[in-house]
Amino acid sequence: MNRGRHWPEGFSSYVEHIMQEIKPAYERIERTRLRNQLAMLSAFRSAGVRESDFSCSTGYGYGDRGRETLEKVYANYFGTESALVRIQMVSGTQAISQALIALCSPGKELLSVTGQPYDTLLPTVEYLKRWGVRYRCYDVWESGLDELPVFRDTAVVFIQRSGGYRPGRSLGVEKIGEICKRAKELNQKVVCLVDNCYGEFVQEVEPTHVGADVVAGSLIKNPGGGLAPSGGYIAGREDLVRKVAEVATAPGLSGEVGPSLGFNRLLYQGFFLAPHVVAESLMGMVFFARFMAELGWETRPAWNEPRSDIIQSVVFGDRELLITACKCIQRASPVDSAVTPEPWDMPGYEDPVIMAAGTFVQGASIELSADAPIRPPYAMYVQGGLVREQVLEACAEIYRALGKRPSSWKTQKELLQIEQ
Repeated sequence: MNRGRHWPEGFSSYVEHIMQEIKPAYERIERTRLRNQLAMLSAFRSAGVRESDFSCSTGYGYGDRGRETLEKVYANYFGTESALVRIQMVSGTQAISQALIALCSPGKELLSVTGQPYDTLLPTVEYLKRWGVRYRCYDVWESGLDELPVFRDTAVVFIQRSGGYRPGRSLGVEKIGEICKRAKELNQKVVCLVDNCYGEFVQEVEPTHVGADVVAGSLIKNPGGGLAPSGGYIAGREDLVRKVAEVATAPGLSGEVGPSLGFNRLLYQGFFLAPHVVAESLMGMVFFARFMAELGWETRPAWNEPRSDIIQSVVFGDRELLITACKCIQRASPVDSAVTPEPWDMPGYEDPVIMAAGTFVQGASIELSADAPIRPPYAMYVQGGLVREQVLEACAEIYRALGKRPSSWKTQKELLQIEQ
């Protein structure tokens, strides 16, 4: 039996050299993992989780103690009054959209302070505008906090923690706290809503610990720990979470309904493991950043820079190099490794997108995956990795295909010959 693939000549020396260099970054991640894992254990114990909470409810889901206790665990960890955690939320986009629809109202303003939201949220913005919500976009990266345009009619300040398809634009929790503080100084009634996708457990505190009123995210990203098959969450002030629950179900029903359908155990166990899995992902991305920089490409963040999400971007500046790198990541996957990804017009995106996603859960970006819009600067966005060893294998595939520095590439024909 083949006990593993043979790495290309010269790759092992890269691994040994890089591992020694990135050791301080790994030590920082381990410290964060320890503190977050202990905080998670405390959240479970305080909620009084029992084995019977893993049981199944169907239909309306009335009296589902397991669902209710799981939401207490989430609220405990995020330090909030309440939480809504549902398998029926199919994505982070749905969770965030429901929060925006619930918390915005006609005649009031939605202010996005981190630039234009992620591509898949733009239809929600257009929906709100048709409903009579005024929308403005501001970029704290370019204009700073002193000019933050929060006014009397601003109802919601929307903060996107991850940079999306903008390399190097992720926000640390400390910066989010500064934004929330400044917004409240200008309007005490404003609601600060944070898109927390890709950021959970990366730092030792969450946005709700530093002033955010509500956070929302996806269970097939960080909080699901690789086990959740679907779902999303909202955590925050009780009155705000109730409003979101009424959008998710119906006015008057709020969070009192919603069957767990037998998935409670996976949601509990995935959340418990999430700090550990996120640490594995971060270690993989630190190695990936250092390795790609060694080959000569621009990486954001750099391997030794602070991180506030699990996303690693690599700027190729070339369409074909970008596509080939995505194919390499697909080949290193435990699922569908023989599949060849190609750019396509994906719903919710402005440009064709190529996605490498050989994952156990479709679209799960806590698993090693990569996606890239086919547009300048031709950057690839890599995230996840349930185990860091898979990232090493992905790097070996990239080394095998693109081991030369970018300046050595002349034509697409040469690139394809090497790839084959």
